[in-house]
Amino acid sequence: MDFFERKLDEKNRLTIPADLRHEFEGGKVIITQGFKQYLHLYTEKVWNEKMEPALKGDILDERTADLNVQFRTGKQDTVMAVATGNGQCRITLDQNLLDYAKIEKGGGVVAVRAGDYWRLTAKP
Repeated sequence: MDFFERKLDEKNRLTIPADLRHEFEGGKVIITQGFKQYLHLYTEKVWNEKMEPALKGDILDERTADLNVQFRTGKQDTVMAVATGNGQCRITLDQNLLDYAKIEKGGGVVAVRAGDYWRLTAKP
């Protein structure tokens, strides 16, 4: 599955489809601002193995600094919650990230796979 749509619930939780839960087995996810008005959703493994090394570089390199500011401002580390009873997996999104991506409370979210991470946008 490379695409899904969901509505946030009243607590700003995004439900992950059952077909994708295996990708998030560790349970910890990282959510960041994207390059434009959207969010990035990473598994902890992808963040640690790909993003952290990509964000390292010469301390005086302006591009490296800009990328660090972009991806670390408002960065959210969270654990996927599994609901008892129905087994649904949910991720709670911080309000500051929802504001950045213009995703409204109770609004629709479109998630598209972008290689090793997911891009989350407001449903038009």
